[in-house]
Amino acid sequence: MAAVAKQGMSAYEAARERTVLENKRKMEALNLHHLSAAIKEAPKTPSPMKQKRSRIIEDAVVVASPPRRSRRIANLPEVKYAEIVPQSADRMTRSPRKPTYLIHLASRGSISMKARMEAARKAEELESQLDPEFPSFVKAMLHSHVVRGFWLGLPSHFCDTYMPKQDSIVTLVDEKDEEFDTNYLAYKKGLSGGWAGFAICHGMQDGDAAVFQLIKPTTFKVHIIRAASDDHSEEDE
Repeated sequence: MAAVAKQGMSAYEAARERTVLENKRKMEALNLHHLSAAIKEAPKTPSPMKQKRSRIIEDAVVVASPPRRSRRIANLPEVKYAEIVPQSADRMTRSPRKPTYLIHLASRGSISMKARMEAARKAEELESQLDPEFPSFVKAMLHSHVVRGFWLGLPSHFCDTYMPKQDSIVTLVDEKDEEFDTNYLAYKKGLSGGWAGFAICHGMQDGDAAVFQLIKPTTFKVHIIRAASDDHSEEDE
């Protein structure tokens, strides 16, 4: 029968058939069929499980160990910081807050464009009456100048011509000759720290105009022109 089967087979199929028959003979010689059948029919017995031991945690007694100290201070007496009293009570208190009436929040109300232009016109008129020997410029106050932010940018051409090339302290002198120091940032061409104090102290508001006259290399004389509110109230300093 094997010869008949081989007549219609290719060489690969014939070789595979021979391999299958050889493996069957080996399995029969080793009696593997009976062994596998006996394993399947054998009753399954559960494997013994290890009994878990319950861990008993006893209350541990924690003994406080002395803190580790550096060898450099090991022989020095221990410092108890709770017993140290500050030398001055002022160092434990915060600096007093500014009164709420000094925090300017544009309480004057809305300012019309006409009032803004009128304040700017008066400022330019005042500038024309100043000594031309001292350079000056007019700056109209905006919300970011006197209400939130308190950053006052100066005219670029003025800074390039007259202002220091490095950060400096610039003094603002009001019409009562009171001086206020501010921080001039050369690379940003404007006044930062200190300008807020000047603006709040003088009640400057959105819409006002100011004339800045450079009377010294780092000192401005400042003239403030108030813008009229909706009720047409007007105040000049």
